[in-house]
Amino acid sequence: MNFKIKIVMMVTALLSLTVLSCKAAIKNAKTESIKVYGNCDMCKNRIEQAANKKGIAKADWDADSKLLSLTYDSKQTTTEEVLKRIAYAGYDNALFLAPDEAYTKLPGCCQYKRKNITKTVVTETKKDVLSDTTKKEGPLAKVFSYYFALKDALAKDDGNAAAVQAKALYKAIEVAPMDKMTPAEHAVWMNRQQKLSYDAEHIKGVTETEHQREHFVSLSKNMYEVIKVFKMDLPVYYDYCPMANDGKGANWLSLQETINNPYMGKKMQTCGKVQETITK
Repeated sequence: MNFKIKIVMMVTALLSLTVLSCKAAIKNAKTESIKVYGNCDMCKNRIEQAANKKGIAKADWDADSKLLSLTYDSKQTTTEEVLKRIAYAGYDNALFLAPDEAYTKLPGCCQYKRKNITKTVVTETKKDVLSDTTKKEGPLAKVFSYYFALKDALAKDDGNAAAVQAKALYKAIEVAPMDKMTPAEHAVWMNRQQKLSYDAEHIKGVTETEHQREHFVSLSKNMYEVIKVFKMDLPVYYDYCPMANDGKGANWLSLQETINNPYMGKKMQTCGKVQETITK
């Protein structure tokens, strides 16, 4: 048999095994598409974290359509169980409304506009569920959430939305509760706060994305130094694009491993790579 043909057959066999192993990850698999309300990348992480259970349920939520693609083992769980966990995390969905307490604990940019849904309201207190789906927010939770919202706006070439998020970011930087910081955190914050404020102020003052992106370069550099010390419960990806900043390259922070470039926008949205993963 021709050597090249053998290679093709081997590769095809390996790919088939990979596909089969991926499909076999969840047994008795059933897939559904369900409405779950939320706003941003931070919402996506919370929703998917609440829904996912290794070998039992796997979820992928889309911020634009508000649809959750859910695959689950129909013999070990139900759609209702998964959506209830999501509601306890603060997110209204097709079957359950989130408890008001869980919703109000979400960062400002994550507080989506709630609908007048006449569905079952999740009201019972279940500490075991809440402990799995709600995390302790640090002193810079709002700062980080507005930064990520600003990044998303720039990735969409939306200068108006970027200005709005930068305004909220600027305010959050100014009122960050330093009394809740550890000595190490306070030292880093005092060194970076003024620099962060400077760039946020410039971004909020214009709607032209070119000027906003110039300041987003240094904003991201300083935010990186801050987030390394004020670590989040979720992994944070430090991304890099060699073509940004007039070919000099630039970094940014993201909650998603998938590249969504805030410097190149829609014309080259996936340009770049993950340079570092920051974990707690």
